[in-house]
Amino acid sequence: MVTVLEHEFYLSEILDRGVFVKKQRIGRLSDLAIVETGKLPEVTHVVVSRSFGYPALTVPWEKVLLISNNEVVLDIGGEAMAQFEQAPQETLILLHDHILDKKILDMDDHEVEVVYDIKLAVQNGKLYAAEVDFSRYRALRRLGLHKLAKLLTDRNKENRVSWLYVQPLPAQLGSFAGNVKLKVPKAELSEIHPVDLADILEELEGGQRVALFNALETEHASDTLEEVEPRVQRELIHAIEKERAALLINDMSPAQAADILAILPRDESDAILKLIDRDKSSKVGHIIAEHDEKILHYASLKLIRLPATTPAVEVLDRYRELATGMDVVMYVYVTDAAGTLKGVVDIREMVAAEPGQTLGDIMTEHVIALPKDGTLREAAMLFERYDFRALPITDERDQLLGAVSSRDVRSLKPRRA
Repeated sequence: MVTVLEHEFYLSEILDRGVFVKKQRIGRLSDLAIVETGKLPEVTHVVVSRSFGYPALTVPWEKVLLISNNEVVLDIGGEAMAQFEQAPQETLILLHDHILDKKILDMDDHEVEVVYDIKLAVQNGKLYAAEVDFSRYRALRRLGLHKLAKLLTDRNKENRVSWLYVQPLPAQLGSFAGNVKLKVPKAELSEIHPVDLADILEELEGGQRVALFNALETEHASDTLEEVEPRVQRELIHAIEKERAALLINDMSPAQAADILAILPRDESDAILKLIDRDKSSKVGHIIAEHDEKILHYASLKLIRLPATTPAVEVLDRYRELATGMDVVMYVYVTDAAGTLKGVVDIREMVAAEPGQTLGDIMTEHVIALPKDGTLREAAMLFERYDFRALPITDERDQLLGAVSSRDVRSLKPRRA
């Protein structure tokens, strides 16, 4: 079983590291070979360059005992070195020779960037190529300008592309001199719907699933985690760092967070609850412990509110912008300047609106809403009776306090104490 000191690292950080068999140095790591057998390619061999005219070694990953930023240790001491002297198979892709410093093209063959580095991820003893990196930070680091990289660039800026979006390379690479090509334009990478990503994650085997999930940005990962089936949710939460799990949970509505934490072992969910926002942690804890909790614990403030004078066509034109970051997007809630709920408009009603009509012209004025002291049980009854996709929550003066979606309420099952 290979020992890896870091679960994520970059190709440039381990290239040229000394390769040892026991305590004897036999060469340096010059490349990693991968095969594209799944959504994320798996490292199958390490390529070791040797001095004094000796041919390079292509050693199976199974023979690696340790890999770190300082050294690579192989378990081939009792075997003849000659059997590893064959050249890499043509079906293998060499990350340094075939990918590094290649141009990235989008699906229309427009140049996007240059691959300055490759992010690697370890799961269950296997190593995967998770992302191609085209950030200026990685470019400067490769030149040895570490201090300059920190001064001139934002290390946290997302300038990476998951291997999910990289098109398969030619079957017969030979001396491949082509470019890395993406399956979709770079501008659209972050727009892949979480439901589609959930389907992809559910198809992958465990190691590849976790490696791909770790490559997603926080908001995208949080939305995707809500969509995958409970079995996969448990696996992903268990595999990632608790701090990252807390970030993802903190990005959800209290009801969604409770739905996921409730499927985890008590000690694991309690550990994550301690790391999230205190107010949200309290709400989530209440939901998990009490199925008939007040509906306000489930409420989301992320909904679309607009005045009655807003033209329906304007809402449709701006819908993508208005819905970004919202939890409830299927309805537009019509409010006055004081925040009083005046009506509700279904998105489908806006599509059918006549030219010139405003939200006030097409809204439903007699809105069925939940009182602020209503319970989960009452919400479930209303959803069952009316088949709404969301319900607003108001106070005694009809002030809009938030809304709760039917998915949040219906997905909640009896919780453990």
